[in-house]
Amino acid sequence: MALFEQGMNLELRIVADSRAGRYRTHGLAALLGLWSRAFACRADACSLLTRGGYASCPPLLRTACDCIAAQSGLAGGGLHEFIDWLGAMGQDHERAALNVGLGRYRAGSMLAGDEPLGAAYRVVSDLCMTHFGATLLQVAPESDLSKMSIAFADSGFHLGWAELIAGWLLVLVRAQLKTAAAADTVFAVSAEAREELATLSAEAERVLAKPDRCRIEELDDGHYLVHNFRRHAGGAPRRVLL
Repeated sequence: MALFEQGMNLELRIVADSRAGRYRTHGLAALLGLWSRAFACRADACSLLTRGGYASCPPLLRTACDCIAAQSGLAGGGLHEFIDWLGAMGQDHERAALNVGLGRYRAGSMLAGDEPLGAAYRVVSDLCMTHFGATLLQVAPESDLSKMSIAFADSGFHLGWAELIAGWLLVLVRAQLKTAAAADTVFAVSAEAREELATLSAEAERVLAKPDRCRIEELDDGHYLVHNFRRHAGGAPRRVLL
């Protein structure tokens, strides 16, 4: 959680540095709006995590993944779509409304091309759905073959879920910072910020690689294998296949 806080604070510093006049471009407007959404979703997920609201986190994390990938897509050659949408804005006199248009845009190829971000997106997307296994894991984590123990609207601490969500938050803060650093013609990313990002990334890799933390492995046959799933640190670690 300290690493996540460090990364979020670094994001805020880069955003503040990028408000100088020479950075006020169409690119900044396009990417900064999506970055703001990604930041808010991650901050809200972190707040829910500390209150045991684990089941509410996957939709926020999925949106953050989409917003980070869309920034990469725009910075990597898709900015004309934003400019075209901007140019089509106008006043709808028939409805007496400002017509901004929906401006549909997704960057699925960016999710496919970024393995850590794409892997997180696939898992949290399935957890957002009404799949039976995903529901059981979230509302009845103590279930076994003899019983389904549904804890309705449970907000009690669960170590497995806390570690999973904290891990995804680390993956996403690192992905957002790397996206900003790659868009160096849009954002002001100093040498100091790049050095801090490198240190943070290395430390995040170390934390995420701990063998005893709860994690979800995506298998080649389309299943997910959950490792070290338990409510308390002293509990026996379980593996669950989804």
